[in-house]
Amino acid sequence: MTKDQKQLDFVAIGDVTTDAFIQLDAGANVSTDATTGKEKLCVNFGDKIEYEKVNIIHGVGNSGNAAISAKRLGLETALVTDIGTDSGGDNCLEAWQKDNLDTRYVRRHKEYPTHYHFVLRHGAERTILIHHQPWPYKLPIFDIPPKWLYFSSVGEHGLEYHHEIARYLQEHRETKLAFQPGTFQIKLGYEALKDLYAVTELFFCNKQEAQKILGTNENDMVKLLTQFRSLGPKIAVITDGPNGAYAQSSEGTWSMPMYRDPKPPVDRTGAGDSFSSTVTAMLALGMSLPEALMRGPINSMSVVQYIGAQKGLLNRDAIESHLANAPEDYIIKQL
Repeated sequence: MTKDQKQLDFVAIGDVTTDAFIQLDAGANVSTDATTGKEKLCVNFGDKIEYEKVNIIHGVGNSGNAAISAKRLGLETALVTDIGTDSGGDNCLEAWQKDNLDTRYVRRHKEYPTHYHFVLRHGAERTILIHHQPWPYKLPIFDIPPKWLYFSSVGEHGLEYHHEIARYLQEHRETKLAFQPGTFQIKLGYEALKDLYAVTELFFCNKQEAQKILGTNENDMVKLLTQFRSLGPKIAVITDGPNGAYAQSSEGTWSMPMYRDPKPPVDRTGAGDSFSSTVTAMLALGMSLPEALMRGPINSMSVVQYIGAQKGLLNRDAIESHLANAPEDYIIKQL
């Protein structure tokens, strides 16, 4: 068996980008909308806004972050994505090569530039200006079906891509799917993607996203988890900010608190990606769902201590060390 014929543990699928983190603390303020209760990042229209600094990070995005996370945790990992033949694409490949990520399924196109997103930072929170190129999405031919596919954000033109992935999973039952929907996929709701939900092993979203997908105002986390599992996913995981994460499988329902931050977060970008990819990776390594859930928040804790979604991603030994020295209240509970 050649290297290319070796079975992959984890294949991340989805769009990637270069993120330009623009620190706006002195030039902006945050206010709360009186009608919706949502916080808004505000600047004076027509002004020249002074920013403090810019950090540029290549090869990120939900799936790119998940791929690096799985690779650092010791899994045979590949990335399926599209980039341009421009310098932006070169920079992404160079960034991934530092982690020895398998990029054989990265396709390059001269018709479109590599994605470039602007992350407007204010404190530890951020607002992201995004744009998806109309990539000609196509699932590659795998010599051996991977153990896991991890599917996340793609552009609005990619609806058929979801059906293609669903058909692949129907034909290759030995491959499991972790689905972490991005903005467009959340907007679509359930009906347009019901064939994908039907073949999903592991599903991730946050509470607000869950309510939007299901079209409900339900606040009970157990009921939300049960509703998602009724759509097809064997395991549903919903995060709820400072309240931690909740998960449900046929074996039960659990709640997992956040891992206490050692100091105030620097940047929350990628916290969800690190949690979801770590839980998936640990399941791929043979752990039970409770064991995997105990390790996910540790990677999130580390990621938010740095600007960008990948610098703080830990290896397996570091995760186990943090778990061995976890605070006394870091305990998983069965509901």
